[in-house]
Amino acid sequence: TVPVTNGRYLEFLADGGYARRELWSPQGWLHREQAGLEAPQFWTRDDAGTWWRRRFGVTVPLDPDEPVVHVCFHEAEAFARWAGRRLPSEAEWEKAARWDPLTGQSRRYPWGDEEPTEAHANLGQRHLEPAVVGAYPAGASRLGVHQLIGDVWEWTASGFEPYPGFAAFPYREYSEVFFGGDFRVLR
Repeated sequence: TVPVTNGRYLEFLADGGYARRELWSPQGWLHREQAGLEAPQFWTRDDAGTWWRRRFGVTVPLDPDEPVVHVCFHEAEAFARWAGRRLPSEAEWEKAARWDPLTGQSRRYPWGDEEPTEAHANLGQRHLEPAVVGAYPAGASRLGVHQLIGDVWEWTASGFEPYPGFAAFPYREYSEVFFGGDFRVLR
């Protein structure tokens, strides 16, 4: 399992993904309409049909092999529905990232317990852009999921809620304000 590429997301666009209400939740469709989205916010298409993406204030050609970035939760959810999938829960994401079915134990990193190296993930701001999908096979989880660390955030279907026993920080606006149905967990 690999991250969704820009190329795959372009297939969603070409299939009318932003015009097909049945792919979107009611809240997602409302967001899409209010934001005027017909593609990811930082994507543009020129008259020749070439897609471009704004990156750090500079417009660059969209690399079809890079993972999709800058899509909101609703866009990710609609894409997943179009692809016949769903977003994982936070617990499912954690299991895909850390579970080792051979030992029956959780690992510190997707690839094991050893510290990350350049072979495992795009870390430490070595690159100012995401690596192409499949660039770090040594970083795959035991369940075969690639690029779970570094590069991009992954949306989950889980709401952002406190873990059992959570104690709010003295500054409530920095912890409790994000709990509830309006916020989702990014991993």
